[in-house]
Amino acid sequence: MSDAGRRNATHPTFVQSLVAGACAGTAVDLLFYPLDTLKTRLQSSQGFVNAGGLKGVYRGVGSVLIGSAPGAAAFFTTYDFLKKTLPQPLEHPSPLNHVVAASTGEVVACLIRVPVEVVKQRTQTASYGLEASSLDAFRRVLATDGVRGLYRGFGTTVAREIPFTSIQFPLYEYLKFKLS
Repeated sequence: MSDAGRRNATHPTFVQSLVAGACAGTAVDLLFYPLDTLKTRLQSSQGFVNAGGLKGVYRGVGSVLIGSAPGAAAFFTTYDFLKKTLPQPLEHPSPLNHVVAASTGEVVACLIRVPVEVVKQRTQTASYGLEASSLDAFRRVLATDGVRGLYRGFGTTVAREIPFTSIQFPLYEYLKFKLS
């Protein structure tokens, strides 16, 4: 099979990207959520013990369950769409195209991920009773800071994610191409 034929046969549909991204993102987030909680509490200005210590490591997982699938799906559908639609200067995809597609995917995904992260961190580090659930934390952020509060840290999150994705996805695509 030619490189062009092999490339066309491996392009996932929008629905395939949506479902695969949603499932993968949710699985990873649920599996590593306790470690994320412990990291967040260690970094908390309240101190590890006052932020909850080892108790309730799945506290705040509700916001992640709601936002994980849409965030991952937003990334992968954007990434796959741009991979297919960006102009190809050569017969095989340019690493620059993968950088652009992955970086744009991160920005789109962060529109969902950042509010989820804000709510999650508030719930993970809240004193018991203050923000007992993700919904309580969400309401408190809206009441005190408005919608802007949900996007606190958006710029720094995007700035953190883009360098990683700019290396990871072009390398992934290059290795996938070379190994096929």
